[in-house]
Amino acid sequence: MSGPVRLGTVGTGWIVDTFLEGVRNVEEIRPAAVYSREMERARAFAARRDIPLCFDSLEEMASSEEIDAVYIASPNALHVEQTLLFLRAGKHVFCEKPATVFPGEIERLREEADRRGLVYLEAVMPLHLPRFWALWEAVEGLGRLSSVRLDFAQYSSKYPAYLAGEVPNIFNPKLCTGALEDLGVYCVNLAVGLFGAPEGVRASASFLRSGADGAGCAILEYQDFQAVLTYSKIGGSRIGSEIAGEEGTISFSSVSQLENLRLWRRGEEERVLFGTGTHSACMESEARDFAGCILRPQAYAGEYTRWSRLMQESAHVMLDIRKDAGIRFPGDE
Repeated sequence: MSGPVRLGTVGTGWIVDTFLEGVRNVEEIRPAAVYSREMERARAFAARRDIPLCFDSLEEMASSEEIDAVYIASPNALHVEQTLLFLRAGKHVFCEKPATVFPGEIERLREEADRRGLVYLEAVMPLHLPRFWALWEAVEGLGRLSSVRLDFAQYSSKYPAYLAGEVPNIFNPKLCTGALEDLGVYCVNLAVGLFGAPEGVRASASFLRSGADGAGCAILEYQDFQAVLTYSKIGGSRIGSEIAGEEGTISFSSVSQLENLRLWRRGEEERVLFGTGTHSACMESEARDFAGCILRPQAYAGEYTRWSRLMQESAHVMLDIRKDAGIRFPGDE
């Protein structure tokens, strides 16, 4: 197809708003439709973003000839059903992480997309940032790695409501959510993106009364080193993340946006590789890649294959962590 890609969005939360703020700078995407379960909310959101079409029916949105692709930002438990609906309707799908909580479903959805000549991608910001490759090259220069520590601990804005007796979506295991699926997934994707699939996984979790994991940690075992992942939605961290090797050390403050990326090499002065950025600018990068996969499939073929493989490998690691930590969702055997 020729651009721009006419995009529909599923959801009207802050993440969709931030994504569309990034899309404003992507000339190959044109926001075309908004879905919400409540038409009033869809219309209010669309008016604010100057988007022409509103839907309160996913089936009607999927059958619309006015959209080519969809960005799904609904609760995790709905991702598979909604992705399948849009793929079967001939729409490309860009789904918020985690795309699914079961690896077999990713394979099934990828096969569905391939059979129809469609793009199916997971929205994982750090893997689409140009600074990811700066981090990759810096890691390559560290020599033999000795330790990796990736952290994403952020006090949730929904936690006070939980403490008051409510069960927000993010702390409801029936929706396949919790600290691992919301924040730990960034640590997993970055580890797999940099180092590949681990040889072994060990994990534990701290559970809330709702049954959701509020915090947790995992150790990914590689041949010469271990990657320690820590994540929490019930407390924040200011330490950041660190990768250490025989020839130097890399630190960064944000796993999701790779901010404040610094490199110390033995015998050299500290180098600042990247500073800070905005969330919407990071989402702009992934939106550009999604559009590129649709509009220039040959140019993006290698990267699309790599992202698809990482999506599958990360899903297996996430499942291994859940199993070892005892995190249970509907559909688990």
